[in-house]
Amino acid sequence: MTGVLSVVLWLPVAGALILLGIPRDRIRALRSTALAVALLELAATIWAGAAVDLARTGTLQLVERVPWIPSIGISYHLGADGVSLPLVALTALLVVLCIVYSWRIETRVKDYMILLLLLETGLVGVFLALDLFLFYVFWEVSLVPMYFLIGIWGGAHRGYAAMKFFLYTLAGSLAMLLGILVVYLHASPRTFDLVDLIARRPLAHDLPLAVLAFWGFFLGFAVKVPLFPFHTWLPDAYAEAPTAGSVLLAGVLSKLGAYGFIRIVLPLLPDAFRQLAGLVAVLAVIGAVYGALVALAQTDLKRMIAYSSIGHLGYVMLGVAAAAAAGGSGALADAATKALAGATLQMLAHGIITGALFLIAGVLADGQARTGNLAEFGGLWARVPVFAAAAFVAMLASLGLPGLMGFVAEFLIFLGAYQVFPVLTVLALVGVVLTVVYFLWAIYRLFFGPLNQRWAALPDLDGRERWVLAPLCGLMVIVGMYPGPLVAVINATVANILGLVR
Repeated sequence: MTGVLSVVLWLPVAGALILLGIPRDRIRALRSTALAVALLELAATIWAGAAVDLARTGTLQLVERVPWIPSIGISYHLGADGVSLPLVALTALLVVLCIVYSWRIETRVKDYMILLLLLETGLVGVFLALDLFLFYVFWEVSLVPMYFLIGIWGGAHRGYAAMKFFLYTLAGSLAMLLGILVVYLHASPRTFDLVDLIARRPLAHDLPLAVLAFWGFFLGFAVKVPLFPFHTWLPDAYAEAPTAGSVLLAGVLSKLGAYGFIRIVLPLLPDAFRQLAGLVAVLAVIGAVYGALVALAQTDLKRMIAYSSIGHLGYVMLGVAAAAAAGGSGALADAATKALAGATLQMLAHGIITGALFLIAGVLADGQARTGNLAEFGGLWARVPVFAAAAFVAMLASLGLPGLMGFVAEFLIFLGAYQVFPVLTVLALVGVVLTVVYFLWAIYRLFFGPLNQRWAALPDLDGRERWVLAPLCGLMVIVGMYPGPLVAVINATVANILGLVR
């Protein structure tokens, strides 16, 4: 179905233009219009999913390709498959929920809603772009709205957090641009088209140059994941961002780096990635254990969730590195498919679970409690049972309880990675154990023990907050109990990607 991906991509921009014409003092109209556009975007994403041929989920579909700057090989090239389309759907869902949650925003509502919609276009563009120049443009577009969301609506140290986020990701982007240029300048004919470049693989016979290009892409993507030791911007940005910003940072923005490794580096530079996969796996395991250890020491709920993200994304990169090391053929091909499918599913699971966790933290910090300090709570189970139930589901899903979404993803990663990196996989399980400890400790400090009388009149979730958390908690349970259809779609796609790794 020609044009559906362009509708998905540009609809939020059209919504932002409509918002420009609404006066600033018409707060209700601004909120309602932004929500209507976000809902239309979600509907368009579902439309795109319905247009996909399920018999060919492993291949790129709904492809749109139009020459843009043909003199230098740039085209407007979009496409979707079983890796990118679920991430687009995740983005569309989280933006809808963020706008509903952000009904409480009173400061510069017009600017806030416009930035959310522009951020959505940047994120969706990265997942749909099949031209490296177009990919880079949307990559940079996603950076600017998030900088302003943190810098204007963030916490007490928002200026520092926003600048740190901007500088880290900009430095990574420049390194990635160098990697793109190395590939482009050695292609014949020169082109930025990703599909053509993967088919021709211009650096296949020049391993030193391929390694150089790999490091360019690696720095850009590793900062965005973030992979240890490029993670230091994350706790400040996640903790200081407004709740909606934290949800999109953790739920979607952190997936851009891992997606880049899967979509670009793995099929385009397989030999270089295979040579350096062990190093990537080591950094991933260090991040998984380190993130869990530091999360265990946190008393602020938002910072605990931020450090937990470092650990969970370490599992993602362990799966990607295992797939790169195993390759697409030979005795370990099946292990590579499992590890890469698990990494992809973990990106989706982490987006849903951590998005819910940041919304839960926001209910405390933005609501009447005005704090996320775990030491100040206790005994909330009897006082706010609906809030407690939502927090239970999200935290148990994040620690990998069987029957919930997080378990399926982590199980696939470890099942595949163990056959490639057995020692590192066992070490990564230390992070899993620590994750269980700090989430159970957080549950105890929040909901059990004597009730702090300061919260004797704390209200439970209101209607809007219930509507925001219910879809995410529902997905954790549904996918956890019946992951087959989603895993089948992802498996077909990663098998196709690994088939390109020769």
